[in-house]
Order: sequence, then C-alpha cells, then structure tokens
Amino acid sequence: MNTDAAAETPPNGRTRTIGLVFPPAGDHYTETQMEFIGRVAEAAQQHDYDVLLTTGREVDDQPFQRMLTGHRVDGLILMEIRLEDARATHLIELGFPFVTIGQSGLEKTWWVDMDWVALGRACVRHLADLGHRRIAFVNRSEEFFQAGYESAHRGLEGFNQGVAELGLTGRGYHCGDDEAEGEACLERILLEEPATTALVTLNEASLGGVYRGLTRAGRVVPRDFSVVGLVSGPWVETVTPPLTAADEPIDEISRVAVELMLERLDSPGASPRHVVLRSLISIRSSTGSCPSGPDSEF
Repeated sequence: MNTDAAAETPPNGRTRTIGLVFPPAGDHYTETQMEFIGRVAEAAQQHDYDVLLTTGREVDDQPFQRMLTGHRVDGLILMEIRLEDARATHLIELGFPFVTIGQSGLEKTWWVDMDWVALGRACVRHLADLGHRRIAFVNRSEEFFQAGYESAHRGLEGFNQGVAELGLTGRGYHCGDDEAEGEACLERILLEEPATTALVTLNEASLGGVYRGLTRAGRVVPRDFSVVGLVSGPWVETVTPPLTAADEPIDEISRVAVELMLERLDSPGASPRHVVLRSLISIRSSTGSCPSGPDSEF
C-alpha cells in the first residue's frame, strides 16, 4: 500500500475546498467585494474548508471553466448574479453543487440574498417622510443593468414601487463604478431634474463623486439635498456626512452561503433552500427634511 498516496486522498472524496466565483466590479474589486471575499474565507475556515477565488463572468471564461476540472473544489459559491445567469444554468446541467449569493431566478438553485425590493421601497419611504417629493435613483452602469445583474433590477423595482405607492416623482439613472462617473451622474440629475432634492443610490463606488458633485453645485448635505443608500458597506464612514443606509449583513450572508454549500454537499438530494435577509435602514447624517417644500425649485 502506498501510504503517501493514501494520505493525499481527501476524506469522503472531498478536497475540503470551496470555489468562490466572484468577478470584480469593472476593472477592480470594490471595498465591499473585498470584504465579502474575506468573510467567505473566514466562514469556510470555521468548518475546516479553504476557499479558492477566481473570476468568471461568463460560462466560457477560462477561470470559471478551470474550477470545474481536475476536482479542484467540492462546490462553488457564485456572486454577481444575473436574473438569467448562464453560469448557474450550466452548473445545473452538469450536476455540479453550487450556491448563489443573489437570486438567479432558477428554481433549482440554492441561494441567500438581501431583499433588494423591500430596501428600495424603504429608502423611498424614508425620504418621503422627510417631505421629499422628487427623488432620483443612482443605479449601476447601463452595461451591468442590461447584463441583468439582479440587485440592479430588484433595487430599481423597489424604488419604482415606493415612488408609485406614495405618489412621488422619481427617475432612475445609470452610473459607472467610480467617483468621476458619480460626479457626472449627479450633474446630469440636476440638469435634467433641477427640482430633485434627494437620491437613493445602489452604487457604492460612485458615492464620493456624488458628494463632490453636490458640493460643486453648492448643495449642502443634508441641508439642501439628502442621500440614502440601499446598503452601507465599509464605505459608509468614508464620506462626510456619513451615509444613511441599511447595514449590509456581509458576515451573515457569507456565513449562510458557506453553510448552504456544506448542506448541499452533505445532502445531495435535498430540496433547494432560499434565505432572504432583511435589514433596517440606519439613520445617519446624510438625510434631512426637504429644504423648501415638496415642489419648490432649488
């Protein structure tokens, strides 16, 4: 018997490694994405598992395909999920175990996700309670939206629902994932809808530019203009004043994703499980009363 070979054989045929397929936002990982990577790794280590990180936005991307060969990992956690995610469909066809952080819309997937629709509605209601009647929504880029990224669609859905329910005026804008794009988006909002007194943002990377654009326009947050984010992430304290937003439960999302992955591995025939996490908005200093009444021009 070759004892060295036996020692290298993983128990139960497992590698004790989980693959994390996480394409960066644009050309680089954001702070929130980096925190997710760290938290998933920490959660896996609690169960004596390692995490192998790779990119892979499309099924044919080599980083994604390499994860599926050579028995490198026991299962995959997919992130940056689309409403119709070809990666998830491909894995279902292969019978390869996976979990998504985000809802792909496929019945056979196991997933954990934020309730983006409820968050969008809650942000609108918070601003309406402060007297704001004209509100903008700063979404991800046109490219990401058209590609079907589910948080961009579900967040906008919640925003539109809130606006309609409360009889407000609201408009969505696409914005690239950097500060220059954020500043340009804010300028566009004030040019096209000058009576806008508040915005809801889903775009963390552009937030600094949004604030800078408001300063250049002579609008003080929150005296003249309110800003609320769907989720805060690690960047909430990097802007002044700090952003009113729900606290994104990154630790809980990561922990649940790993636990679902291990549950799938231990019970291959189990029915898919879905976990929806809901967060309350934390009121900080970026939102205040509408400055001069609901329909006034600035």
